[in-house]
Amino acid sequence: MITVTEKAKNRIEELKQVEAPAGKRHLRVSVTGGGCSGLMYNLSFDEKILDSDEIFEDNQVKILVDKKSLLYLLGTTLDFSDGLNGKGFQFINPNASRTCGCGESFAV
Repeated sequence: MITVTEKAKNRIEELKQVEAPAGKRHLRVSVTGGGCSGLMYNLSFDEKILDSDEIFEDNQVKILVDKKSLLYLLGTTLDFSDGLNGKGFQFINPNASRTCGCGESFAV
């Protein structure tokens, strides 16, 4: 399960209106190799639900996660910050053993 905070939900809804073409209404969260710490988070909008996807819904946000990424994301909270330390989505991941300074990559 992935938890979505109220701030993240509001920002996702704003981005859907601007960036998501008609039909691409599901938030896809995935993990790929790369970044300072070895693994990176990816967020995108998608219209296709694949057979290999797990589907979650939290705070009225439908989230698609492929099974490989799910192993790294279970229990993660998706938040959004627009404070003095930067603006963007933040992943609070209990599975991460370390993260890079920018918070965009992690290791397990």
